[in-house]
Amino acid sequence: MATHTGSEGVVHIGTDAVGELRSYSFNETGEPIETTTLGDSAKTFVAGTTSWSGSCDVFWDENDTAQTALTTNASVTLKFYPEGATTGDKYFSGTALVTGIDRSAAQDGIVEASFSFTGTGALSLATA
Repeated sequence: MATHTGSEGVVHIGTDAVGELRSYSFNETGEPIETTTLGDSAKTFVAGTTSWSGSCDVFWDENDTAQTALTTNASVTLKFYPEGATTGDKYFSGTALVTGIDRSAAQDGIVEASFSFTGTGALSLATA
């Protein structure tokens, strides 16, 4: 069984790696459709539509091409590489809308940004 550390992770916007990446997360969900009928003693379901969403946190870099592509309502191609982006590594990809941007700063810290997004269409698994 392979295990990977979070430090191996990479996120791309199109072909550009997101610079100053601190963390990311994404989740996939399925929406079941109920098929229970009168007389059934237990509820039954069939698979419905799926969706995905997520976010990434960075140290803000106004010169980073990938970060500057993440503007509110922008449609972007996202690629999540949990184990790195070398040949043979698995990654997830899909198109998403940027739904929010949070920026923060503290007197004794680095300026940070958090980008949230919602997928439009399926999230796919591929090999680098």
